[in-house]
Amino acid sequence: MTDEVEWWDYDDAAEMAGAVAGDIAFIIESAIDARGGAVIALAGGKTPMPIYEKLSQTKLDWKRVTIVPGDDRIVPLGDPLSNVTAIGKIFIPKGARVIPLISEAAKDYKAAGKAADARLGDLHWPLDLCLLGVGADGHTASIFPGPDYDEAVNGPKERRALGVMPDPLPAEAPVPRVTLSLSAITTARALMLAVTGDAKRKVIETAIKQGPASTYPIGRVLADAELPADIHWAP
Repeated sequence: MTDEVEWWDYDDAAEMAGAVAGDIAFIIESAIDARGGAVIALAGGKTPMPIYEKLSQTKLDWKRVTIVPGDDRIVPLGDPLSNVTAIGKIFIPKGARVIPLISEAAKDYKAAGKAADARLGDLHWPLDLCLLGVGADGHTASIFPGPDYDEAVNGPKERRALGVMPDPLPAEAPVPRVTLSLSAITTARALMLAVTGDAKRKVIETAIKQGPASTYPIGRVLADAELPADIHWAP
């Protein structure tokens, strides 16, 4: 349990992308050296894509790298809202293994979460890295306020993924999700956030001040994290 964080500030998003890509590459190399492979969870959305483009240009033994999205929207592969599609386009050509959280066949979001949890059971745990983003409402991965929030943060420690229904549904992506659980995120060997803009910085600073009782999901994550988190921020 820690609410220690280290802030890394950059002049702009491009500078942040280069620095974070370098840090992730180092973590991947270290994991391959130590355990023969790396398993990492990467955030979706627009902010981290320049990081992934930079990272994909790094010479790594990509065949030993397994990537899962930290969360995904329950949409078909290829949909513009699909995180695994965006991540896969960058890293599959490099030879990395990219594991989707969403199975097309699940009849509802709870079933989709159970299927994802079963699939993730085959990977080595804990994660070598979990890279998170943060929403303006303080959500992270798809740990949102709503009917499934308590299960996401207080569910069984061994559960790695679950289906969630944000409430209210975000206007830009009004669909249920599958997300890594709080325990899957907070046990990672390295925990990083990559965020831009003053509004999100204020949310994170407030969440840290609130500690374990934070009303923001990111506050709970940072309070429960087993190791200090690195927060990378650009205007």
